[in-house]
Amino acid sequence: MTVSHILGYPRIGAFRELKKATEAYWKGDLDQAALEQQAQKLRAAHWQAQSDAGLDFASVGDFAFYDQVLNVSVLLGAVPERFNAAAEVEQGEVALDTAFRMARGRAPSGEPAAACEMTKYFDTNYHYLVPELHQGQTFTLASTRLFDEVAEAQAAGFTPKVALTGPVTWLWLGKEKGGAFNRLELLDGVVDVYAAVLTRLAEQGVAWVQLDEPALVQDLPAEWQQAYERAYNRLQAAAVKILLATYFGGLGDNLSVATRLPVAGLHVDAVRAPGELDHVVDRIGPHRVLSVGAIDGRNVWRADLAALRERLQPLKARLGDRLWLAPGCSLLHVPVDVGAETDLDGELKSWLAFARQKLDETVTLARLLDGRATADDEQRLADATRALEARRASARIHRPAVAARLAAVTSADSRRGAPYATRAKAQREALSLPLYPTTTIGSFPQTGDIRADRRAHKNGDLSTAEYEARMRAEIAYAVARQEALGIDMLVHGEAERNDMVEYFGEQLDGFAFTRFGWVQSYGSRCVKPPVIFGDVARPAPMTVRWSEYAQSLTDRPMKGMLTGPVTILQWSFVRDDQPRATTCRQIALALRDEVVDLERAGVRAIQIDEPALREGLPLRRAEWQAYLDWAVESFRLSASSVADATQIHTHMCYSEFNDIIGAIAALDADVITIETSRSDMELLDAFQNFAYPNEIGPGVYDIHSPNLPDIDWMVTLMEKAAERIPAERLWVNPDCGLKTRRWEEVEPALANMVKAAETLRQRAKAPSEEGAATV
Repeated sequence: MTVSHILGYPRIGAFRELKKATEAYWKGDLDQAALEQQAQKLRAAHWQAQSDAGLDFASVGDFAFYDQVLNVSVLLGAVPERFNAAAEVEQGEVALDTAFRMARGRAPSGEPAAACEMTKYFDTNYHYLVPELHQGQTFTLASTRLFDEVAEAQAAGFTPKVALTGPVTWLWLGKEKGGAFNRLELLDGVVDVYAAVLTRLAEQGVAWVQLDEPALVQDLPAEWQQAYERAYNRLQAAAVKILLATYFGGLGDNLSVATRLPVAGLHVDAVRAPGELDHVVDRIGPHRVLSVGAIDGRNVWRADLAALRERLQPLKARLGDRLWLAPGCSLLHVPVDVGAETDLDGELKSWLAFARQKLDETVTLARLLDGRATADDEQRLADATRALEARRASARIHRPAVAARLAAVTSADSRRGAPYATRAKAQREALSLPLYPTTTIGSFPQTGDIRADRRAHKNGDLSTAEYEARMRAEIAYAVARQEALGIDMLVHGEAERNDMVEYFGEQLDGFAFTRFGWVQSYGSRCVKPPVIFGDVARPAPMTVRWSEYAQSLTDRPMKGMLTGPVTILQWSFVRDDQPRATTCRQIALALRDEVVDLERAGVRAIQIDEPALREGLPLRRAEWQAYLDWAVESFRLSASSVADATQIHTHMCYSEFNDIIGAIAALDADVITIETSRSDMELLDAFQNFAYPNEIGPGVYDIHSPNLPDIDWMVTLMEKAAERIPAERLWVNPDCGLKTRRWEEVEPALANMVKAAETLRQRAKAPSEEGAATV
C-alpha cells in the first residue's frame, strides 16, 4: 500500500486563530493557559483534518507559536546569554516567554533584550529566527514541548510522524557570533542532543521521524557534504526510522550524498525537480522508502491527478510499498482551506487547492496508484480533470492583446534615453535639490483611524466619496508634516493603500483575491498573497490621482510610489501554465503605463520598489544569471519610458548585496535606497568595491526600533558612507517605510534626520569657505 503523508500543516488556523490568540497574550488580554489551550485546540483540528482525509500519519512537531527553527534552538538549549535563561536550560524546560523574547525582544514576562536576527527561509517569503552560534558552545535537551505534543496526539488516537528541522540544516541556517570559527565544530554536540531526542521519541512509541534537510538542495562545500555522512552515521543507531526530507529544489550534486545516507527513507520534491526523480529511484537502494513530493506545497493550483498517476505508475511498479506520496514541502506556505472562500466565483474556485484540499489530493493519488480508489476518489479525479480543462480553455486566462504587446517589446524598451551622468545633470536642474537631500521610503503611519475607515468602506458602512475624502485629508496631513519638518523630496504617505502588492493587484486584470487566504510570514505576521490566474493588464491608472493631488499641495518634488514587477510576482501565488518570466514582463508593462501617466501628470520622481529582488534568486548559483536577466529586464521595462529629467528611485530591504551588485547596477535606477543602519554602513562596501555609479540613500536609522535616532550618530553614519560614495551621490533617509510606526515616533525621528543632513551640508561647505578665505 502506498503511504500518504504530509511534511507539515499550516499552524495559524483557517481564520488566523493562532495569530489572534498569540497577540492577545502579548497584550495581556489572554493568559498563558488560555493560549496553550487555543494551541491544543488547533493542533487537534489539524490532526483530525489529516485523519479525515485518510493520511497514514498525523504530522507532529510542525506546530510553533513563532517559528519551527526557533523551536529547535530552544530544544537544543541554544538560547543566547542575554536572555538570562541558563537556569531554564539546565532544568530542561525553556519557558515559552523566553522563546518569545528570542523572537521579538520582549514577552509578558522576563527582561527585554535584543531579538535574534530574522531572515527568509531559503527562497520562500517565510522568515525564520537565525540560530546564534559561538565557539565552544554546548547543547542540551532543554524542552519537553515536542514530547508533550506527541503524547497529546497519541492520547487523541492519532499515529504521529514527528517533523523536525535536521541537525545539519539547523547549523547551516545559523550564524557565528563572538568571532569567526567553523560552525561545523559544533556538529557533534548538536547530534548528541538529536540522538537523545530520537531515543526519547522511540520510548514514546514513535516509529518514524522526519528530519528536514533542505540545505541539500543548495550548493554545499565539500565539508558540509561530509557533515551529512558524519551526522547520520551517528544517528543510524536510533530506534526510530528516519525519513530524510529535502525540498524546494533538486539534489543535484548532493544526490549521491543523500542516497548514501543510512536512513530508512528519503523525501524529494518532485514538483520543483521532476526531472531528477528517475535518478533518485536508480540510487535509492533496495530497502529504503522513497517519498515523492508530487503535490505542490508552494502554490494554490489544483493538481492534475490524471497526469500524476500516469507519471508515477512506473515508479509504483518498481518500488511497490516503498513508494510514499506527499506534497513537495510543508503546507505551511499555502492557505488553509479554499472551502472558506465563499466570495470567489465558482469557476476560479474550482481551479484552486489550499492545504485542506491538498490532503485529499495526496490520499486520492495514493489510492489511484494502488488500485483501491473509492467513489469519492474517482469523483475527485474527474472533477480535477474537468477543472483543469476548463482552466486551459478559459477566455479569462489568455488575452491576445497582452501577448501581442509583449511580443512587440524590443531591447530599446528597457533602456533609458541617456546614461546616468547625463540624466543626473538634467535632474539636478529640474529638482533643485541640496547636497545630502532628505526623503523617506514612501509610507507614513497607518493609524487606527485609517484602518477603521478602510474597514468601514470595505464593509459598506462608509461611502466611496467619504472614504476618499478622508484619505485626501490624511495625505494633506502627511504632506504638511513633511514640509514642516523640512524634508526635501516628499511622499504622499500611502494612506489609501492596504498592502504594497494587494493594492496594485486589486486594480490589475489577471489577479484574484481571497478573504481567508492567509499565509504565515513570521510569528503572528500573516500575509494574503494575490492569485495571478491570467494575463496581466492595467485597465486604468492606479495611483496617478493620489500622487497628482499630493503634488498639488506643495512646491517641493513629490515621489510617485509603485511596487516593482519582481516584488509583485514574488509576493503572489503565480500561475503555473507559463514561465514566471513571462508573467513578470506582463506586470512590468502594466507598471510602465502607470509610470508614463505619472510623468504626464507632473510627477518628476517615481519610486519603483523591489525589496524581493534577491529573494527570487534560485537556490543554485548556476541558475542565478538566467533569473537576474529577466528580473532586471522587467524592472527596466517598467522604468525606462521617462525623460532624462524624471528621476527613478528604487528601494531594497536588507540583502547580501555582494552577490548581486552587478544586477543592482544594471537596474540603472537613478537613486537606490537600502537598509544599512544595522550594519554600521558596512553594506555599502559592496557598492564601493563595485564602483557603483548612481545615487544611494543608505538608511540612517532603523525604523523597526522605537528608539529615537541620535543626530550625531546619523551624521557619523553618513560620514562613513561619504568615505565610500561621493557626497554628491548620497541621500539621507530612513531604512524602510514608516507605516508600522506612530506619528509621535516618526516626527522626532525625521526631525533629527533633517538636522543631521543640515549638519552634513554645513561640514561639507566649511572646507570650501576656509579655502576661499585663505585665497
